[in-house]
Amino acid sequence: MKRWLIKNGTFVTMNEQLPQFQGWMAVEGSEISSMGEGVPPEEEIVAASEVMDGAGLLFMPGLINTHGHAAMSLLRGLGGDLALQDWLQNHMWPMEAKFSGDDVFWGTSLAAAEMIKSGTTTFVDMYDHMTRVAEVVDTAGLRASLTRGVIGLCSVEAQNAKLAEAIAFAKDYHGAADGRIRVMLSPHAPYTCPPDYIVKFVEAAHDLDLPIHTHMSETAAEVQQNVRDYGCRPVEHLDRLGVFSRPALLAHAVHLTDEEIALLADRNAAVSHNPVSNLKLASGVARVPELMKAGVTVSLGTDSAASNNNLDLFQEISIAALLHKGVSGDPTVIPAAEALRMGTVYGARSIGLEGVTGRLKAGMKADFIALSLNKPHFVPHTDYVSHLVYAASGADVVHVWADGKQLMRNRELLTLDEERILSEAERCFRRLRA
Repeated sequence: MKRWLIKNGTFVTMNEQLPQFQGWMAVEGSEISSMGEGVPPEEEIVAASEVMDGAGLLFMPGLINTHGHAAMSLLRGLGGDLALQDWLQNHMWPMEAKFSGDDVFWGTSLAAAEMIKSGTTTFVDMYDHMTRVAEVVDTAGLRASLTRGVIGLCSVEAQNAKLAEAIAFAKDYHGAADGRIRVMLSPHAPYTCPPDYIVKFVEAAHDLDLPIHTHMSETAAEVQQNVRDYGCRPVEHLDRLGVFSRPALLAHAVHLTDEEIALLADRNAAVSHNPVSNLKLASGVARVPELMKAGVTVSLGTDSAASNNNLDLFQEISIAALLHKGVSGDPTVIPAAEALRMGTVYGARSIGLEGVTGRLKAGMKADFIALSLNKPHFVPHTDYVSHLVYAASGADVVHVWADGKQLMRNRELLTLDEERILSEAERCFRRLRA
């Protein structure tokens, strides 16, 4: 098993003890084996088959994107400046109806390339043709929580076929790619899935011991529709249907009352906050400070590149810190360190990977990135966490590792053919647009 060593590096660990230090880190196989301040011990140098000089680099955990639709990278730039339902029904869904498995493969490959190049090592994906998505994850070397997103606005026969497909995918792929792939079950949203259909997903999640991921309370109109159709707001509706009897990850959760926040906290549900997508679609601003104060785990997602329009999680981290300061009038409401935890530690916690990834710590998976400190916006070298949140971008990432394997070196992708991906993605889009 290969054992290698980084020396002379600057480390932001996301640990409560020794959160930042100058020193070294050793990697053995897929895990971080040891780390420390100053010069590495002689025995670490002797044991290493390779030593990397980390001078001028900042090492931190790989970022975790907890909500997205990767293949929609093919639709980047379409239907901009529209409200959610108009954007979905008149622009996205008609185009997505034309997607083939190949389109999903190349769209996801495009997203994977972008995520690696901007420092994301773990992502959640809700989409169709998930076996092709899993193929990309396996090849790219990323870590992912994948789920066949299911819209239930169809016949009972079609509903049953989609559910069967989601279950089969879960059985075949949970734990695939050397454990880097995990699976969730995903009824798309309360407004796209009838109540009895959602119950079937809950039952399947219990049978397979899997989490549930769904969109919820993204717009005020969606909440109002839920009240008209079912006599209650989405949180109560999903609670009645048993969704929160499973570990649940809720995308958006923008429009919540105090009572709903308390219920989510009581049920240990997690929220994926998608600030840029919510802002672009004018869906509103989620009550993140109140959620976090209540004890709800809040992580960050980009949503799709069609509603964002990029997959740079550093942007989400920065916007999450800034947006809630501006809305609340309180500059202390989400400090830089808390925003960074949303993109790392809390991301891992929200998808059941706490203790696996999200920190730099001995015994955890070697999912980490290196940023160049030789940039004007990192000088002077004062508070690195502040610099990462308020000044950095994905373009500062120079090296990426996941599961101990290097995925990018000096901005060059090592597991994906970037030139071909760009060409094939453009070809797919031209066919879809024709």
